[in-house]
Amino acid sequence: MAKTKPKNDIPAALEEPPKYITLAREAEAEFEEKRSRFIGRAAPVKSEEEANDLIRRVKADYPGATHYVWAYTMRNGAQARYTDDGEPSGTAGRPVLDVIVKSGCDDACVVVVRYFGGTLLGAGGLVRAYAHSAAIALEAAGIVAYEKYTELTLTCGYAEYQKYAVELERIGAIIDDTAFADAVTVKFAVRAPEAEPLRAKIRELSAGRDEAVVTGERFAYKN
Repeated sequence: MAKTKPKNDIPAALEEPPKYITLAREAEAEFEEKRSRFIGRAAPVKSEEEANDLIRRVKADYPGATHYVWAYTMRNGAQARYTDDGEPSGTAGRPVLDVIVKSGCDDACVVVVRYFGGTLLGAGGLVRAYAHSAAIALEAAGIVAYEKYTELTLTCGYAEYQKYAVELERIGAIIDDTAFADAVTVKFAVRAPEAEPLRAKIRELSAGRDEAVVTGERFAYKN
């Protein structure tokens, strides 16, 4: 049976999302449908090379399978591909990709391995089976939402540091580093909408003497 070529027909996203939703880890799950064994593995990926590496590893882990169906999406949907790998067109790769997209995950790849059990599932049965495989694989991998954080550096006196530390704890800042020398230098990150109000609060508490300097931004996950 001829292999279907990878397809790429997902429109590029226009805006960066306020949250970055992706997978927490690589994981897999499986189930059986009419004696066909379906094994889904999901993993976070940052590049096409990482996605291809996952696909190669799954094929090595499960040699001799009937089909290796996969799909991935990256860069907020700007790069998305899938393959049916010999299953009837539209019954395998596209349902897997649809599950990833509907989950909201970015930079995610799912590979579904099928060992044929001897009973045909029909088009509808295949769509349901591959979609379910993708869904349980994503659940096993864990979906996490990273928010945009602003990175800042603050240098201040020891007495002032005690006041600022209370404020940083109150808003749930992520403390990256604290150096105690002649003065205290704190490197930290706060959720982006909280950065400017915090900077204003520090200026207020110090009567304008201390300033939290913005040094960058990143996506971060904090319980």
